[in-house]
Amino acid sequence: MNDHIQPEGSDASAGAHEHDHGALGDAEYAEFMELAVEEGFDLADVEGAIEEAGHGPLPVLAVVGRPNVGKSTLVNRIIGRREAVVEDKPGVTRDRVTYEAEWAGRRFKVVDTGGWEQDVLGIDASVAAQAEYAIDAADAVVFVVDAKVGATDTDEAVVRLLRKAGKPVVLCANKVDGPSGEADAAYLWSLGLGEPYPVSALHGRGTGDMLDQVLEVLPEAPRETFGGAGIGGPRRIALIGRPNVGKSSLLNKVANEERVVVNELAGTTRDPVDELIELGGVTWKFVDTAGIRKRVHLQQGADYYASLRTAAAVEKAEVAVILIDASESISVQDQRIVTMAVEAGRAIVIAYNKWDTLDEERRYYLEREIETELGQVAWAPRVNVSARTGRHMEKLVPAIETALAGWETRVPTGRLNAFLGELVAAHPHPVRGGKQPRILFGTQAGTKPPRFVLFASGFIEAGYRRFIERRLREEFGFEGTPIHISVRVREKRGAKKK
Repeated sequence: MNDHIQPEGSDASAGAHEHDHGALGDAEYAEFMELAVEEGFDLADVEGAIEEAGHGPLPVLAVVGRPNVGKSTLVNRIIGRREAVVEDKPGVTRDRVTYEAEWAGRRFKVVDTGGWEQDVLGIDASVAAQAEYAIDAADAVVFVVDAKVGATDTDEAVVRLLRKAGKPVVLCANKVDGPSGEADAAYLWSLGLGEPYPVSALHGRGTGDMLDQVLEVLPEAPRETFGGAGIGGPRRIALIGRPNVGKSSLLNKVANEERVVVNELAGTTRDPVDELIELGGVTWKFVDTAGIRKRVHLQQGADYYASLRTAAAVEKAEVAVILIDASESISVQDQRIVTMAVEAGRAIVIAYNKWDTLDEERRYYLEREIETELGQVAWAPRVNVSARTGRHMEKLVPAIETALAGWETRVPTGRLNAFLGELVAAHPHPVRGGKQPRILFGTQAGTKPPRFVLFASGFIEAGYRRFIERRLREEFGFEGTPIHISVRVREKRGAKKK
């Protein structure tokens, strides 16, 4: 379980203690482990919990290929559960496109590009668009080809994209259900991507060997180090939101010039727009995601491309500025985008655009919608802006800085346990089945976002975990950041470990 938290590069000795202990220093770690022994916890379990919670941003693996080659089936095989939609026709994967996976003790994210809309710009353009977005966000790529069909012109087009991107590629020859199909897989050497790994995603055949190779090419951490990690690079901000909420207009306004074309035309293969902009004496890198425009008769396809583009931008960013059109009701798509940013663990700012167009009645109903539809991110800084007029643009940078500060906040273990002791004494967990589980102690194992591990005497209900999160925010702030809380339960004393 140590693999995924080793430092970047081949020199694993530098900073090894820091990585092994999550965010805990040596002295704090030693004191914490003594406490764990006193409470009767198995040390290996405690170490594993800290390591698991202490990881930084995970590397990203993109799964790309033509329609119906088995990408979503392979994603389900990799993540070990049936989450990606699988259907025997193109165009069925929608909404969520990023999943967390683990293989041989290494954790990573998987981007599924299984949703296809053949009518957007033709099938070749659709394939190119998806591959482009996914490759842009990825640290490595699994390129899936149907071994029974062989390499097609569309496959060759994706190969050209992969070569241009320069990312590590593992070639997956799918639908090889037995030894007789391995000859078909051998023909894929002609693609020039190295050894084709014969796989049956449906039955699991060969997936282990393929994933072993994935771990060989996948870096221990994302290829980019966040700007605040000591290298002094610009902090990265993703402007995300559903189509036509004003992302490009906002980027142009903060840049004070026309950096991005604003129009209503559909487009799926434009280059990524990463703009360096100086605000308040600080240079920021803005990642614009305004390249997808919605046509009514292609609504599903455009929505999928928007989701993929948003996922790519969020994976590259530290802060997600989520734009919401204040003149319209908060939509399900708005909520999905918020959820995507929260699950990615990014700092979050919510900007309500087109505020200058609101009358008193709309403002009243908007406040009610925010309470009911976005109550789960009440902790996110909020700015009411107008990308058209520039209203309140000066509030955007302070909100971003606030969110980053919360994202990087760490509470020392001693202070955290003093807080937990007072909290448990004043508000104990409800009695369930004649027993009352208790939070015994805990630590913050990581930041960006803050990740806590709590050790308890019994199962802690979800409602009590939410209560703990609320009180953590009240006590320590954490404005603008999601908080991850995991709980480890002490085994019964004398229970034999396997």
